[in-house]
Amino acid sequence: MSQVVSSPSRTGSPIVAPSPVGAPLPSKGLFGTIGQDAPAGLVVFLVALPLCLGISLASGAPLLAGVIAGIVGGVLVSLLSGSAVSVSGPAAGLTVVVLSAIATLGSWPAVLAATAVAGVIQIGLGLARAGIIALYFPAAVIRGMLAAIGIILILKQLPHFFGADADYFEDMNFLQFNGLNTFSAIGAAMRALSPGSVLVGVVSLLILLLWNTEPVKRQPWSRLVPGALIAVLASVAINGLLKKFAPNVQVLPEHLVKLPVLSSLGQLAGEMTFPDFSALRKPATYGVAFTIAVVASLETLLSVEAVDNLDPQKRHTPTNRELLAQGAGNLVSGLLGGLPLTAVIVRSSANIAAGAQTKLSAFIHGLLLLTSLLFLGAVLNLIPLSALAAVLLLVGYKLTPPALYRKQWKLGREQFVPFIITIVAVLFTDLLKGVSIGLALGFFFILRDNAKAGSYLRREEVDADDAETPEALLHLRLPEHVSFLNKASIVTTLEQLPTNSRVILDGSRSDVIDHDVLEAIEAFRQAAPARGIELELRGIRQVALGTH
Repeated sequence: MSQVVSSPSRTGSPIVAPSPVGAPLPSKGLFGTIGQDAPAGLVVFLVALPLCLGISLASGAPLLAGVIAGIVGGVLVSLLSGSAVSVSGPAAGLTVVVLSAIATLGSWPAVLAATAVAGVIQIGLGLARAGIIALYFPAAVIRGMLAAIGIILILKQLPHFFGADADYFEDMNFLQFNGLNTFSAIGAAMRALSPGSVLVGVVSLLILLLWNTEPVKRQPWSRLVPGALIAVLASVAINGLLKKFAPNVQVLPEHLVKLPVLSSLGQLAGEMTFPDFSALRKPATYGVAFTIAVVASLETLLSVEAVDNLDPQKRHTPTNRELLAQGAGNLVSGLLGGLPLTAVIVRSSANIAAGAQTKLSAFIHGLLLLTSLLFLGAVLNLIPLSALAAVLLLVGYKLTPPALYRKQWKLGREQFVPFIITIVAVLFTDLLKGVSIGLALGFFFILRDNAKAGSYLRREEVDADDAETPEALLHLRLPEHVSFLNKASIVTTLEQLPTNSRVILDGSRSDVIDHDVLEAIEAFRQAAPARGIELELRGIRQVALGTH
Protein backbone atom coordinates (compact mmCIF):
# COMPACT_ATOMS: atom_id res chain seq x y z
CA MET A 1 0.00 0.00 0.00
CA SER A 2 1.26 3.50 -0.76
CA GLN A 3 2.35 5.46 2.28
CA VAL A 4 2.18 9.18 3.00
CA VAL A 5 5.75 10.42 3.30
CA SER A 6 5.43 14.20 3.29
CA SER A 7 3.14 17.07 2.45
CA PRO A 8 3.11 18.37 -1.11
CA SER A 9 6.12 20.57 -1.69
CA ARG A 10 5.98 23.94 -3.39
CA THR A 11 7.42 22.25 -6.44
CA GLY A 12 4.37 19.99 -6.57
CA SER A 13 5.93 16.70 -5.28
CA PRO A 14 3.15 14.24 -4.46
CA ILE A 15 2.76 12.82 -1.00
CA VAL A 16 1.78 9.36 -2.22
CA ALA A 17 1.89 7.24 -5.29
CA PRO A 18 -0.94 8.44 -7.50
CA SER A 19 -4.28 6.72 -7.20
CA PRO A 20 -6.69 6.49 -10.11
CA VAL A 21 -9.15 9.39 -10.28
CA GLY A 22 -11.93 10.34 -12.61
CA ALA A 23 -15.03 8.34 -13.42
CA PRO A 24 -14.53 4.62 -12.77
CA LEU A 25 -17.08 2.33 -14.34
CA PRO A 26 -19.76 1.18 -11.92
CA SER A 27 -19.65 -2.32 -10.46
CA LYS A 28 -22.47 -3.31 -12.81
CA GLY A 29 -19.94 -3.44 -15.65
CA LEU A 30 -19.56 -1.61 -18.92
CA PHE A 31 -23.19 -2.01 -20.00
CA GLY A 32 -24.74 -2.24 -16.55
CA THR A 33 -26.14 1.29 -16.80
CA ILE A 34 -27.28 1.11 -20.42
CA GLY A 35 -30.89 1.41 -19.26
CA GLN A 36 -30.14 4.98 -18.15
CA ASP A 37 -27.33 5.82 -20.57
CA ALA A 38 -29.06 4.82 -23.82
CA PRO A 39 -32.11 7.10 -23.34
CA ALA A 40 -29.78 9.92 -22.21
CA GLY A 41 -27.60 9.42 -25.29
CA LEU A 42 -30.71 9.64 -27.46
CA VAL A 43 -31.76 12.93 -25.85
CA VAL A 44 -28.28 14.40 -26.29
CA PHE A 45 -28.27 13.29 -29.93
CA LEU A 46 -31.58 15.06 -30.58
CA VAL A 47 -30.20 18.25 -29.01
CA ALA A 48 -26.72 17.97 -30.54
CA LEU A 49 -27.79 17.48 -34.16
CA PRO A 50 -29.18 20.99 -34.79
CA LEU A 51 -26.42 22.49 -32.65
CA CYS A 52 -23.74 20.90 -34.84
CA LEU A 53 -25.45 22.13 -38.00
CA GLY A 54 -26.07 25.62 -36.62
CA ILE A 55 -22.49 26.10 -35.51
CA SER A 56 -21.27 24.97 -38.93
CA LEU A 57 -23.38 27.67 -40.58
CA ALA A 58 -22.26 30.34 -38.11
CA SER A 59 -18.60 29.40 -38.58
CA GLY A 60 -18.71 29.67 -42.36
CA ALA A 61 -17.80 25.97 -42.65
CA PRO A 62 -19.53 23.16 -44.61
CA LEU A 63 -22.59 21.71 -42.85
CA LEU A 64 -20.87 18.35 -42.63
CA ALA A 65 -18.02 19.82 -40.57
CA GLY A 66 -20.13 20.28 -37.44
CA VAL A 67 -21.58 16.78 -37.60
CA ILE A 68 -18.09 15.28 -38.06
CA ALA A 69 -16.87 17.18 -34.98
CA GLY A 70 -19.89 15.91 -33.03
CA ILE A 71 -19.17 12.32 -34.08
CA VAL A 72 -15.50 12.61 -33.11
CA GLY A 73 -16.45 14.22 -29.80
CA GLY A 74 -18.96 11.50 -29.04
CA VAL A 75 -17.09 8.42 -30.21
CA LEU A 76 -13.40 9.24 -29.65
CA VAL A 77 -13.25 11.88 -26.93
CA SER A 78 -15.74 10.06 -24.71
CA LEU A 79 -13.50 6.97 -24.77
CA LEU A 80 -10.35 8.94 -23.90
CA SER A 81 -11.89 11.34 -21.39
CA GLY A 82 -12.02 10.71 -17.66
CA SER A 83 -15.35 12.52 -17.32
CA ALA A 84 -18.43 10.41 -16.76
CA VAL A 85 -21.09 12.78 -18.09
CA SER A 86 -19.51 15.57 -20.15
CA VAL A 87 -20.22 15.66 -23.88
CA SER A 88 -17.84 17.09 -26.48
CA GLY A 89 -18.49 18.61 -29.89
CA PRO A 90 -18.35 21.88 -31.81
CA ALA A 91 -18.91 24.88 -29.54
CA ALA A 92 -20.49 28.27 -30.11
CA GLY A 93 -17.53 29.93 -28.40
CA LEU A 94 -15.28 28.99 -31.31
CA THR A 95 -17.46 30.33 -34.15
CA VAL A 96 -15.80 33.75 -34.23
CA VAL A 97 -12.37 32.11 -34.02
CA VAL A 98 -13.13 29.87 -37.00
CA LEU A 99 -14.63 32.71 -39.04
CA SER A 100 -11.54 34.80 -38.40
CA ALA A 101 -9.27 31.85 -39.19
CA ILE A 102 -10.91 31.31 -42.60
CA ALA A 103 -10.38 35.01 -43.40
CA THR A 104 -6.76 34.88 -42.20
CA LEU A 105 -5.70 31.65 -43.93
CA GLY A 106 -7.88 32.04 -47.01
CA SER A 107 -9.56 28.63 -47.13
CA TRP A 108 -11.38 26.03 -45.04
CA PRO A 109 -8.81 23.25 -45.80
CA ALA A 110 -6.08 25.50 -44.39
CA VAL A 111 -8.12 25.95 -41.18
CA LEU A 112 -8.42 22.15 -40.94
CA ALA A 113 -4.62 21.92 -40.94
CA ALA A 114 -4.49 24.53 -38.17
CA THR A 115 -7.14 22.57 -36.20
CA ALA A 116 -4.99 19.44 -36.37
CA VAL A 117 -1.98 21.43 -35.12
CA ALA A 118 -4.17 22.87 -32.33
CA GLY A 119 -4.91 19.29 -31.27
CA VAL A 120 -1.19 18.57 -31.01
CA ILE A 121 -0.75 21.73 -28.89
CA GLN A 122 -3.54 20.60 -26.55
CA ILE A 123 -1.90 17.20 -26.17
CA GLY A 124 1.28 19.07 -25.19
CA LEU A 125 -0.69 21.10 -22.62
CA GLY A 126 -2.07 17.88 -21.16
CA LEU A 127 1.38 16.33 -20.91
CA ALA A 128 2.62 19.54 -19.27
CA ARG A 129 -0.19 19.18 -16.69
CA ALA A 130 -1.71 22.56 -17.54
CA GLY A 131 -5.13 21.27 -16.50
CA ILE A 132 -4.44 22.15 -12.87
CA ILE A 133 -5.58 25.71 -13.56
CA ALA A 134 -9.17 24.40 -13.48
CA LEU A 135 -8.83 24.02 -9.70
CA TYR A 136 -8.40 27.79 -9.44
CA PHE A 137 -11.86 28.61 -10.86
CA PRO A 138 -13.95 29.88 -7.90
CA ALA A 139 -17.17 27.97 -7.33
CA ALA A 140 -19.21 31.20 -7.33
CA VAL A 141 -17.98 32.03 -10.84
CA ILE A 142 -18.70 28.50 -12.12
CA ARG A 143 -22.23 28.65 -10.71
CA GLY A 144 -22.68 32.11 -12.21
CA MET A 145 -21.56 30.79 -15.58
CA LEU A 146 -24.04 27.89 -15.38
CA ALA A 147 -26.88 30.19 -14.34
CA ALA A 148 -26.03 32.62 -17.15
CA ILE A 149 -26.02 29.80 -19.71
CA GLY A 150 -29.42 28.72 -18.39
CA ILE A 151 -30.81 32.24 -18.88
CA ILE A 152 -29.23 32.53 -22.34
CA LEU A 153 -30.65 29.15 -23.37
CA ILE A 154 -34.14 30.29 -22.42
CA LEU A 155 -33.80 33.66 -24.16
CA LYS A 156 -32.10 32.29 -27.28
CA GLN A 157 -34.54 29.41 -27.75
CA LEU A 158 -37.67 31.55 -27.62
CA PRO A 159 -37.34 32.70 -31.27
CA HIS A 160 -36.95 29.04 -32.34
CA PHE A 161 -39.91 28.16 -30.13
CA PHE A 162 -42.01 30.82 -31.88
CA GLY A 163 -40.86 29.73 -35.34
CA ALA A 164 -39.46 33.14 -36.25
CA ASP A 165 -35.75 32.55 -35.70
CA ALA A 166 -33.12 34.15 -37.89
CA ASP A 167 -30.12 33.06 -35.80
CA TYR A 168 -28.35 29.71 -35.57
CA PHE A 169 -29.37 27.19 -32.94
CA GLU A 170 -26.61 27.56 -30.32
CA ASP A 171 -25.56 31.19 -30.55
CA MET A 172 -24.52 32.23 -27.03
CA ASN A 173 -23.36 35.78 -27.84
CA PHE A 174 -25.38 38.87 -26.93
CA LEU A 175 -24.77 40.52 -30.32
CA GLN A 176 -25.94 38.32 -33.19
CA PHE A 177 -24.65 38.01 -36.73
CA ASN A 178 -27.91 39.41 -38.13
CA GLY A 179 -27.58 42.75 -36.30
CA LEU A 180 -30.02 41.89 -33.51
CA ASN A 181 -29.19 41.10 -29.91
CA THR A 182 -30.60 38.57 -27.46
CA PHE A 183 -33.53 40.77 -26.44
CA SER A 184 -34.38 42.44 -29.75
CA ALA A 185 -34.43 38.99 -31.41
CA ILE A 186 -37.25 37.93 -29.06
CA GLY A 187 -39.22 41.06 -29.94
CA ALA A 188 -38.75 40.41 -33.65
CA ALA A 189 -39.86 36.79 -33.19
CA MET A 190 -43.01 37.85 -31.33
CA ARG A 191 -43.97 40.04 -34.28
CA ALA A 192 -43.49 37.26 -36.83
CA LEU A 193 -44.33 34.05 -34.98
CA SER A 194 -45.45 30.91 -36.82
CA PRO A 195 -48.67 29.34 -35.43
CA GLY A 196 -47.53 25.83 -36.39
CA SER A 197 -44.19 26.20 -34.60
CA VAL A 198 -45.87 27.62 -31.50
CA LEU A 199 -48.36 24.72 -31.41
CA VAL A 200 -45.57 22.16 -31.81
CA GLY A 201 -43.43 23.91 -29.18
CA VAL A 202 -46.23 24.15 -26.61
CA VAL A 203 -47.24 20.50 -27.02
CA SER A 204 -43.59 19.40 -26.80
CA LEU A 205 -43.04 21.47 -23.65
CA LEU A 206 -46.19 20.07 -22.03
CA ILE A 207 -45.01 16.51 -22.77
CA LEU A 208 -41.61 17.24 -21.23
CA LEU A 209 -43.20 18.77 -18.13
CA LEU A 210 -45.53 15.78 -17.82
CA TRP A 211 -42.54 13.42 -18.03
CA ASN A 212 -40.98 15.25 -15.08
CA THR A 213 -43.97 14.80 -12.79
CA GLU A 214 -43.71 12.29 -9.95
CA PRO A 215 -46.53 9.96 -11.15
CA VAL A 216 -44.80 9.48 -14.51
CA LYS A 217 -41.28 9.28 -13.05
CA ARG A 218 -42.41 6.42 -10.82
CA GLN A 219 -43.31 4.31 -13.85
CA PRO A 220 -40.48 1.94 -14.91
CA TRP A 221 -41.11 2.57 -18.61
CA SER A 222 -40.56 6.33 -18.22
CA ARG A 223 -36.86 5.73 -17.51
CA LEU A 224 -36.47 3.76 -20.74
CA VAL A 225 -38.43 6.12 -23.00
CA PRO A 226 -37.16 9.71 -22.67
CA GLY A 227 -39.71 12.48 -22.75
CA ALA A 228 -37.66 14.28 -25.41
CA LEU A 229 -38.19 11.37 -27.82
CA ILE A 230 -41.95 11.41 -27.25
CA ALA A 231 -41.99 15.19 -27.72
CA VAL A 232 -40.05 14.94 -30.99
CA LEU A 233 -42.26 12.14 -32.36
CA ALA A 234 -45.36 14.10 -31.40
CA SER A 235 -43.98 17.21 -33.10
CA VAL A 236 -43.38 15.33 -36.35
CA ALA A 237 -46.89 13.87 -36.21
CA ILE A 238 -48.50 17.25 -35.49
CA ASN A 239 -46.66 18.93 -38.34
CA GLY A 240 -47.63 16.07 -40.65
CA LEU A 241 -51.30 16.63 -39.76
CA LEU A 242 -50.95 20.39 -40.24
CA LYS A 243 -49.35 19.84 -43.63
CA LYS A 244 -52.30 17.71 -44.70
CA PHE A 245 -55.25 19.53 -43.14
CA ALA A 246 -54.02 23.10 -42.48
CA PRO A 247 -51.06 23.79 -44.78
CA ASN A 248 -51.24 27.53 -44.10
CA VAL A 249 -50.11 27.05 -40.49
CA GLN A 250 -47.62 24.16 -40.89
CA VAL A 251 -44.04 24.59 -39.70
CA LEU A 252 -42.12 26.18 -42.53
CA PRO A 253 -39.22 24.22 -44.08
CA GLU A 254 -36.65 26.75 -42.85
CA HIS A 255 -37.70 25.95 -39.26
CA LEU A 256 -37.02 22.21 -39.56
CA VAL A 257 -33.78 20.32 -38.99
CA LYS A 258 -31.57 20.52 -42.09
CA LEU A 259 -29.24 17.50 -42.13
CA PRO A 260 -27.38 16.77 -45.40
CA VAL A 261 -29.05 13.74 -47.02
CA LEU A 262 -26.46 11.16 -48.10
CA SER A 263 -27.29 7.92 -49.85
CA SER A 264 -23.97 6.06 -49.63
CA LEU A 265 -20.52 5.98 -48.07
CA GLY A 266 -19.11 7.07 -51.42
CA GLN A 267 -21.25 10.20 -51.36
CA LEU A 268 -20.13 10.89 -47.79
CA ALA A 269 -16.48 10.63 -48.83
CA GLY A 270 -17.17 12.96 -51.75
CA GLU A 271 -18.70 15.56 -49.42
CA MET A 272 -15.81 15.50 -46.93
CA THR A 273 -13.05 18.12 -47.00
CA PHE A 274 -9.49 17.30 -45.99
CA PRO A 275 -6.66 19.51 -44.67
CA ASP A 276 -4.38 21.51 -46.93
CA PHE A 277 -1.02 20.69 -45.37
CA SER A 278 0.76 23.20 -47.57
CA ALA A 279 -0.68 25.77 -45.14
CA LEU A 280 1.84 24.51 -42.56
CA ARG A 281 4.48 26.48 -44.43
CA LYS A 282 2.73 29.73 -43.42
CA PRO A 283 3.56 31.22 -39.99
CA ALA A 284 -0.03 32.48 -39.72
CA THR A 285 -1.25 28.86 -39.53
CA TYR A 286 0.52 28.36 -36.22
CA GLY A 287 -0.92 31.57 -34.82
CA VAL A 288 -4.41 30.35 -35.69
CA ALA A 289 -3.63 26.91 -34.22
CA PHE A 290 -2.43 28.45 -30.97
CA THR A 291 -5.59 30.58 -30.71
CA ILE A 292 -7.85 27.57 -31.31
CA ALA A 293 -5.90 25.48 -28.77
CA VAL A 294 -6.04 28.13 -26.03
CA VAL A 295 -9.72 29.02 -26.49
CA ALA A 296 -10.77 25.36 -26.79
CA SER A 297 -8.73 24.40 -23.72
CA LEU A 298 -10.14 27.20 -21.56
CA GLU A 299 -13.70 26.42 -22.60
CA THR A 300 -13.10 22.72 -21.94
CA LEU A 301 -11.69 23.33 -18.46
CA LEU A 302 -14.58 25.64 -17.60
CA SER A 303 -17.05 23.08 -18.91
CA VAL A 304 -15.70 20.07 -17.02
CA GLU A 305 -15.48 22.07 -13.79
CA ALA A 306 -19.12 23.08 -14.28
CA VAL A 307 -20.15 19.52 -15.19
CA ASP A 308 -18.48 18.14 -12.05
CA ASN A 309 -20.51 20.71 -10.12
CA LEU A 310 -23.74 19.43 -11.73
CA ASP A 311 -22.93 15.70 -11.49
CA PRO A 312 -25.21 14.18 -8.80
CA GLN A 313 -22.43 11.74 -7.87
CA LYS A 314 -19.83 14.55 -7.53
CA ARG A 315 -17.18 12.73 -9.54
CA HIS A 316 -13.99 14.60 -10.35
CA THR A 317 -12.72 14.90 -13.92
CA PRO A 318 -8.90 14.58 -14.29
CA THR A 319 -8.26 17.80 -16.20
CA ASN A 320 -4.88 16.87 -17.67
CA ARG A 321 -6.39 13.73 -19.13
CA GLU A 322 -9.25 15.86 -20.47
CA LEU A 323 -6.81 18.11 -22.33
CA LEU A 324 -5.18 15.02 -23.83
CA ALA A 325 -8.59 13.69 -24.92
CA GLN A 326 -9.65 17.02 -26.41
CA GLY A 327 -6.31 17.33 -28.19
CA ALA A 328 -6.72 13.91 -29.75
CA GLY A 329 -10.26 14.87 -30.73
CA ASN A 330 -9.20 18.09 -32.44
CA LEU A 331 -6.35 16.32 -34.22
CA VAL A 332 -8.72 13.69 -35.65
CA SER A 333 -11.52 16.19 -36.34
CA GLY A 334 -9.12 18.41 -38.30
CA LEU A 335 -7.84 15.45 -40.32
CA LEU A 336 -11.40 14.33 -41.18
CA GLY A 337 -12.74 17.78 -42.09
CA GLY A 338 -14.50 18.64 -38.84
CA LEU A 339 -14.79 21.84 -36.79
CA PRO A 340 -12.67 22.37 -33.66
CA LEU A 341 -14.36 20.84 -30.63
CA THR A 342 -14.47 21.28 -26.86
CA ALA A 343 -16.36 19.88 -23.90
CA VAL A 344 -19.74 21.64 -24.18
CA ILE A 345 -21.90 22.68 -21.24
CA VAL A 346 -25.26 22.72 -23.04
CA ARG A 347 -24.99 19.13 -24.27
CA SER A 348 -23.46 17.97 -20.99
CA SER A 349 -26.29 19.61 -19.01
CA ALA A 350 -28.86 17.90 -21.21
CA ASN A 351 -27.01 14.63 -20.64
CA ILE A 352 -27.14 14.99 -16.86
CA ALA A 353 -30.78 16.13 -16.92
CA ALA A 354 -31.65 13.03 -18.96
CA GLY A 355 -30.20 10.76 -16.27
CA ALA A 356 -26.85 9.72 -17.75
CA GLN A 357 -24.68 7.60 -15.44
CA THR A 358 -21.46 7.00 -17.39
CA LYS A 359 -19.59 8.05 -20.51
CA LEU A 360 -21.54 5.38 -22.41
CA SER A 361 -24.29 7.96 -23.03
CA ALA A 362 -21.89 10.35 -24.81
CA PHE A 363 -20.54 7.44 -26.86
CA ILE A 364 -24.08 6.41 -27.88
CA HIS A 365 -24.86 9.99 -28.91
CA GLY A 366 -21.78 9.91 -31.19
CA LEU A 367 -22.88 6.64 -32.78
CA LEU A 368 -26.36 8.05 -33.35
CA LEU A 369 -24.88 11.12 -35.06
CA LEU A 370 -22.89 8.82 -37.35
CA THR A 371 -25.95 6.65 -38.07
CA SER A 372 -28.11 9.69 -38.78
CA LEU A 373 -25.56 11.05 -41.22
CA LEU A 374 -25.49 7.81 -43.18
CA PHE A 375 -29.09 6.59 -43.03
CA LEU A 376 -31.57 8.95 -41.35
CA GLY A 377 -31.15 12.34 -42.99
CA ALA A 378 -34.55 12.38 -44.71
CA VAL A 379 -36.37 11.30 -41.53
CA LEU A 380 -34.60 13.71 -39.16
CA ASN A 381 -35.28 16.62 -41.50
CA LEU A 382 -38.95 16.31 -40.52
CA ILE A 383 -38.23 17.45 -36.92
CA PRO A 384 -39.38 21.03 -36.12
CA LEU A 385 -36.79 23.16 -34.36
CA SER A 386 -39.47 24.39 -31.95
CA ALA A 387 -39.68 20.88 -30.43
CA LEU A 388 -35.94 20.83 -29.81
CA ALA A 389 -36.15 24.39 -28.46
CA ALA A 390 -38.65 23.09 -25.88
CA VAL A 391 -36.06 20.53 -24.71
CA LEU A 392 -33.45 23.27 -24.27
CA LEU A 393 -35.91 25.58 -22.50
CA LEU A 394 -36.30 22.94 -19.80
CA VAL A 395 -32.53 22.37 -19.63
CA GLY A 396 -32.05 26.11 -19.28
CA TYR A 397 -34.49 26.34 -16.38
CA LYS A 398 -32.73 23.52 -14.55
CA LEU A 399 -29.45 25.44 -14.84
CA THR A 400 -30.87 28.62 -13.31
CA PRO A 401 -33.53 27.70 -10.71
CA PRO A 402 -34.61 30.37 -8.16
CA ALA A 403 -33.24 28.23 -5.32
CA LEU A 404 -29.72 28.72 -6.70
CA TYR A 405 -29.95 32.49 -6.22
CA ARG A 406 -31.26 32.13 -2.67
CA LYS A 407 -28.43 29.75 -1.82
CA GLN A 408 -25.75 32.10 -3.17
CA TRP A 409 -27.27 35.05 -1.31
CA LYS A 410 -27.14 33.16 1.99
CA LEU A 411 -23.43 32.41 1.46
CA GLY A 412 -22.58 36.11 1.80
CA ARG A 413 -21.26 38.95 -0.30
CA GLU A 414 -17.97 37.28 -1.22
CA GLN A 415 -19.91 34.47 -2.93
CA PHE A 416 -22.93 36.38 -4.24
CA VAL A 417 -21.22 39.35 -5.89
CA PRO A 418 -18.90 37.32 -8.21
CA PHE A 419 -21.86 35.02 -8.91
CA ILE A 420 -24.23 37.77 -10.05
CA ILE A 421 -21.53 39.78 -11.87
CA THR A 422 -20.57 36.66 -13.85
CA ILE A 423 -24.21 36.17 -14.87
CA VAL A 424 -24.55 39.75 -16.10
CA ALA A 425 -21.17 39.72 -17.87
CA VAL A 426 -21.83 36.43 -19.69
CA LEU A 427 -25.34 37.55 -20.62
CA PHE A 428 -24.18 40.81 -22.23
CA THR A 429 -20.91 39.62 -23.83
CA ASP A 430 -20.04 35.98 -24.43
CA LEU A 431 -18.94 32.98 -22.40
CA LEU A 432 -15.18 33.55 -22.17
CA LYS A 433 -15.35 37.33 -21.73
CA GLY A 434 -18.05 37.06 -19.10
CA VAL A 435 -16.24 34.38 -17.14
CA SER A 436 -13.00 36.40 -17.33
CA ILE A 437 -14.79 39.34 -15.71
CA GLY A 438 -16.21 37.07 -13.02
CA LEU A 439 -12.80 35.51 -12.36
CA ALA A 440 -11.17 38.92 -12.02
CA LEU A 441 -13.76 39.96 -9.42
CA GLY A 442 -13.60 36.61 -7.64
CA PHE A 443 -9.82 36.77 -7.37
CA PHE A 444 -10.10 40.32 -6.02
CA PHE A 445 -12.17 39.07 -3.08
CA ILE A 446 -9.84 36.10 -2.56
CA LEU A 447 -6.67 38.18 -2.60
CA ARG A 448 -8.20 40.81 -0.35
CA ASP A 449 -9.32 38.34 2.32
CA ASN A 450 -6.51 35.82 2.01
CA ALA A 451 -3.42 37.89 1.29
CA LYS A 452 -1.13 35.55 3.20
CA ALA A 453 -2.67 32.27 2.10
CA GLY A 454 -0.47 29.48 0.82
CA SER A 455 -0.23 26.82 3.53
CA TYR A 456 -0.43 23.13 2.78
CA LEU A 457 -1.85 20.08 4.47
CA ARG A 458 0.64 18.50 6.84
CA ARG A 459 1.02 14.92 8.09
CA GLU A 460 1.51 14.28 11.80
CA GLU A 461 2.70 11.06 13.40
CA VAL A 462 0.11 9.03 15.29
CA ASP A 463 1.05 7.16 18.46
CA ALA A 464 0.36 3.44 18.64
CA ASP A 465 -2.01 4.04 21.57
CA ASP A 466 -4.21 6.24 19.39
CA ALA A 467 -5.23 3.56 16.91
CA GLU A 468 -5.45 -0.17 16.56
CA THR A 469 -3.78 0.00 13.16
CA PRO A 470 -1.53 3.07 13.35
CA GLU A 471 0.14 2.24 10.03
CA ALA A 472 -3.20 2.81 8.23
CA LEU A 473 -4.22 5.98 10.11
CA LEU A 474 -3.31 9.27 8.46
CA HIS A 475 -3.75 12.50 10.41
CA LEU A 476 -3.91 15.47 8.06
CA ARG A 477 -4.08 18.85 9.78
CA LEU A 478 -5.30 21.95 8.00
CA PRO A 479 -3.29 25.14 8.50
CA GLU A 480 -4.49 28.11 10.52
CA HIS A 481 -5.80 30.03 7.50
CA VAL A 482 -7.24 28.02 4.60
CA SER A 483 -8.13 30.06 1.52
CA PHE A 484 -9.20 29.17 -2.00
CA LEU A 485 -5.54 29.39 -2.96
CA ASN A 486 -5.03 26.23 -0.90
CA LYS A 487 -7.69 24.36 -2.86
CA ALA A 488 -5.41 22.87 -5.52
CA SER A 489 -2.93 21.41 -3.01
CA ILE A 490 -5.71 20.11 -0.76
CA VAL A 491 -7.63 18.45 -3.61
CA THR A 492 -4.41 16.91 -4.97
CA THR A 493 -3.51 15.57 -1.52
CA LEU A 494 -6.94 14.04 -0.97
CA GLU A 495 -6.98 12.43 -4.43
CA GLN A 496 -3.60 10.80 -3.74
CA LEU A 497 -4.52 9.28 -0.37
CA PRO A 498 -4.07 5.48 -0.37
CA THR A 499 -7.16 3.32 -0.70
CA ASN A 500 -8.48 1.25 2.24
CA SER A 501 -7.07 3.63 4.83
CA ARG A 502 -8.35 5.57 7.83
CA VAL A 503 -7.96 9.32 7.54
CA ILE A 504 -8.47 12.12 10.06
CA LEU A 505 -8.87 15.50 8.38
CA ASP A 506 -8.36 17.97 11.20
CA GLY A 507 -9.45 21.60 10.95
CA SER A 508 -9.67 22.21 14.68
CA ARG A 509 -6.75 24.67 14.56
CA SER A 510 -8.03 26.54 11.53
CA ASP A 511 -9.48 30.00 12.12
CA VAL A 512 -10.85 30.34 8.57
CA ILE A 513 -11.70 27.67 5.96
CA ASP A 514 -12.84 29.05 2.61
CA HIS A 515 -16.23 27.85 1.34
CA ASP A 516 -14.71 26.49 -1.90
CA VAL A 517 -12.33 24.32 0.15
CA LEU A 518 -15.23 23.11 2.30
CA GLU A 519 -17.07 22.08 -0.86
CA ALA A 520 -14.00 20.20 -2.13
CA ILE A 521 -13.71 18.40 1.22
CA GLU A 522 -17.42 17.53 1.19
CA ALA A 523 -17.13 16.16 -2.36
CA PHE A 524 -14.21 13.99 -1.18
CA ARG A 525 -16.21 12.85 1.88
CA GLN A 526 -19.02 11.63 -0.39
CA ALA A 527 -16.62 9.84 -2.73
CA ALA A 528 -14.38 8.33 0.00
CA PRO A 529 -16.42 5.15 0.70
CA ALA A 530 -16.06 4.07 -2.94
CA ARG A 531 -12.27 4.06 -2.42
CA GLY A 532 -12.47 2.23 0.89
CA ILE A 533 -11.38 5.31 2.85
CA GLU A 534 -12.77 5.79 6.34
CA LEU A 535 -12.81 9.56 6.85
CA GLU A 536 -13.20 11.48 10.11
CA LEU A 537 -13.64 15.25 10.02
CA ARG A 538 -12.61 17.31 13.03
CA GLY A 539 -13.50 20.97 13.33
CA ILE A 540 -14.80 21.10 9.75
CA ARG A 541 -18.42 21.90 9.04
CA GLN A 542 -20.14 20.04 6.24
CA VAL A 543 -21.78 21.92 3.40
CA ALA A 544 -24.75 20.84 1.30
CA LEU A 545 -23.80 19.95 -2.27
CA GLY A 546 -26.94 20.04 -4.38
CA THR A 547 -27.43 19.76 -8.13
CA HIS A 548 -28.97 22.67 -9.99
